[in-house]
Amino acid sequence: MDEIINKVAQSSLMVFDLEDYYPDDHVVDLDISQWLFEGFILKESDFRTQLKSTDWSKYEDKYVALYCATDAILPAWAFALVSVYLAPHALKVIHGNKELAIIDWYQDVLDKLDYTDYFQKPLILKGCSKKSVPNQVYTLAIQKLIKVAKSVMFGEACSAVPLYKK
Repeated sequence: MDEIINKVAQSSLMVFDLEDYYPDDHVVDLDISQWLFEGFILKESDFRTQLKSTDWSKYEDKYVALYCATDAILPAWAFALVSVYLAPHALKVIHGNKELAIIDWYQDVLDKLDYTDYFQKPLILKGCSKKSVPNQVYTLAIQKLIKVAKSVMFGEACSAVPLYKK
């Protein structure tokens, strides 16, 4: 019987896995409706009092997605005021949902990565993940990878879709 040889492992093919950079608990969301009267009405003095009494330390070193879960009509200053309280603690505050904050996280991570290991190498941008990597992040990643890689495919080694070839 012939020995089974893993040709993928022997090749110069490299895998770029966005899941390796997933923020896990570094991205959180914060619903400001918790500080509104019945979740809908902003009473300024009550709102300010509640913000002052909130423990902001739980947002230390986090990306915070700031949103309102109700259909309350809020002035822009309400979100800005919450951001004032978050700023000394959070790494970044994003007005929007958690997915937007995750995309922002990835943008910052991808901008800071050292891509020299991938220079002139064939790459697979891993497409299957256990964590929910937003589709937009793949668009961000490919823009970085085509600047250095010899070629980029998407998916897994057994069923990769070619995306780019220098």
